[in-house]
Amino acid sequence: MDQNSLRQLFPALGRKVYGKDLVYFDNAATIQRPHTVLDCWNGLALNSNANIHRAVHRMADEATEAYEQARLAVMDYIGASSREEIVFTSGATAAINLVAYSFGEKFVGEGDEILVTEGEHHSNIVPWQLLCERKRAVLKVIPVDDTGHMQTGKLRELCTPKTKLAAVTHISNVLGLVNPIGEIVDICHSKGVKVLVDGAQGIVHTRVDVRKLGCDFYVFSGHKVYAVPGTGVLYGKKEILEMMPPFMGGGEMVGTVRFSGTTFAPLPLKFEAGTQNFTGQATLKPALAIAAGISSDPELEKSGEDVKAYLYGALSRMDGLRMFGTTGDLSEKIPLFSFCIDGVHHEDLALVLDKMGIAVRSGQMCAEPLMDRFGVQGMLRVSLAPYNTMQEAEYFMKSLERAVRMLR
Repeated sequence: MDQNSLRQLFPALGRKVYGKDLVYFDNAATIQRPHTVLDCWNGLALNSNANIHRAVHRMADEATEAYEQARLAVMDYIGASSREEIVFTSGATAAINLVAYSFGEKFVGEGDEILVTEGEHHSNIVPWQLLCERKRAVLKVIPVDDTGHMQTGKLRELCTPKTKLAAVTHISNVLGLVNPIGEIVDICHSKGVKVLVDGAQGIVHTRVDVRKLGCDFYVFSGHKVYAVPGTGVLYGKKEILEMMPPFMGGGEMVGTVRFSGTTFAPLPLKFEAGTQNFTGQATLKPALAIAAGISSDPELEKSGEDVKAYLYGALSRMDGLRMFGTTGDLSEKIPLFSFCIDGVHHEDLALVLDKMGIAVRSGQMCAEPLMDRFGVQGMLRVSLAPYNTMQEAEYFMKSLERAVRMLR
């Protein structure tokens, strides 16, 4: 498939903004959705809107089947060992909070330690801070170097007999750098430390195999990988999930309920209290089918690499532009570039580019500690998907240069 054919699958890419063709370069925030996902979502809402796992009527059966088929699709896509290891959540944030609460209740006590990196999204910082406050535990930070790379050498030093878990991003949503998860897991496991991987960007730009990675938990959001908002996944090793207490109580997650005591449903339902987003979660199946097709297409891969190389070269040559998270080795980086330009505020740039039909992200990207690390208040970020073309990249560069001239 070429990029033009791929683009036809995504209706939003055909719209205009302020009379100009949309150039959508904010894919790290949320990616656009193909017809197959939208058709699945609408079809279930229109024809099979019934609560799952409970009633015996036809509509409930259809909704349950679609929901559970999505679970099997996720299991296959990420290489999990069983369906019991796939817990549906509302997104990566909810999945991390689930682990922070349930793993923390079972395994973390006063004086114990949790590790995070300096380059984490707020969603992989704040839940651990809350856990540490609740348990009187200690949050320790693995620093990044001047290029934005995690200092893995510090990891061995920071792991102690008190360290219970390390929470690390697979790919930084600000820097676009791919962390060496296999090496991180090996170091942590050699010290008896469990590992949670925030795969919000990793699920999009790498073909994840959780058994090869060896991580204990892997989380991601559906809306980053072509599914609809309000969907997400927690992968956890079965033996660990079985030991963790429920995160929330209510319907669906119970075995028997008596005032004398309650038993809980087996995995994964133990962690899926209440009415789930069944029409949304079902879209993970067509979404991952699209992702699999894209990742296995050499023509799309080459097009994406060409666009990434062009943008890196063009941005590197701009006067007064400071790019973050790059050493020139593009093999360790996804097509995401965050930068500042001397004398121009990132928010002003984003507003002017919007009037030119270009959607980008400006601000702190939910990573304020990383902004502090680099001594900036915010950045401008362009993040690409496989459907973004060289023509769009060239138009973006011309528009960026024009916007800078207007604002200086």
